Amino acid sequence: MNTFFKGAVLALALLLSASCGQSGKHYELGGNPVITNIYTADPSARVFADTLYVYPSHDRTDATSFSMEDYHVFSTVDMVNFVDHGVAFNPLTETVWATEAAWAPDCIERNGKYYLYYPTDKKYIGVAVSDRPTGPFHDPLGHPLLSIDSPGVICDRDFIDPCVFIDDDGQAYLFVGQNTVCCIKLNEDMISYDGEVHIIEGVHEFFEAVWVHKYNGKYYMSYSNGPFFGHEPEIAYCMADNPLGPYEFKGVVLDPVNSGTNHHSIVRYGDDWFLFYHTADLSLYNLDVEHHPELRRRTGLRRSVCVDRLFYNPDGTIQKVIPTVDSLKIRTNTVLK
Repeated sequence: MNTFFKGAVLALALLLSASCGQSGKHYELGGNPVITNIYTADPSARVFADTLYVYPSHDRTDATSFSMEDYHVFSTVDMVNFVDHGVAFNPLTETVWATEAAWAPDCIERNGKYYLYYPTDKKYIGVAVSDRPTGPFHDPLGHPLLSIDSPGVICDRDFIDPCVFIDDDGQAYLFVGQNTVCCIKLNEDMISYDGEVHIIEGVHEFFEAVWVHKYNGKYYMSYSNGPFFGHEPEIAYCMADNPLGPYEFKGVVLDPVNSGTNHHSIVRYGDDWFLFYHTADLSLYNLDVEHHPELRRRTGLRRSVCVDRLFYNPDGTIQKVIPTVDSLKIRTNTVLK
């Protein structure tokens, strides 16, 4: 084997490793919830180089509604210890156009830059840019990237929950919406788009929290269904041969959780696949709901990020994830912020 060919093989191996953590490595989990220093929800998990990062919403301890304001970034290299890198971006103070409701974000890397997509005001999708996955991020546009009143958008409720996906051919897609999944093809700069807004079909009982990933050549769109379909919100999923669909419903990944909302992400790290989601287990304990049942409504506003393993069947369908609860971890941690 000549030197050039050896170098090419090594470069390819490093590229594959960087795309999904350390290849050939398996990770042990450290118990749920994985983040206990603050309340967090709606986790978008991403792998950059050999590190897994989580971009969640930040539930406030004094909240009386979904009134999140800023974004923390967490990282782990072992799936046990999650480091809080602090506030990476606050759109309510660091943009001139956002005024309220900084809800579920997502982040992606391209050409050495990191792009944070986030909803505000229940009608705007913004984008912020950083040289590092942990921020700080800044607003490069001075206005939203996409809005509920942008031409082609269909949304009869809140315009929220962006998810970004870059396909193998380099095309980047931004999925977003509530009740209807809208999608735009992002330009190479990741802060602009040309062309139409695509409406994704075949997403059975879609409500919110869209997430798109790829496995063995198939596209998976997972999301929260309900609460308008006669049951509590589950994480359901469908599959397609094209990122724009049409999709075919396949089943449920995660049953309803005790927070009343259900929001997730699916990611490969090393040789393992994981489902990140949130529950109210920690707030149920901290608020002592057993003795103060009148506080139960508040637990749904104080959620905590959890993670469990995700497995595929031989035909590519996903096995249902059974949440694990670490009661000792809950009893020995108290959220302070």
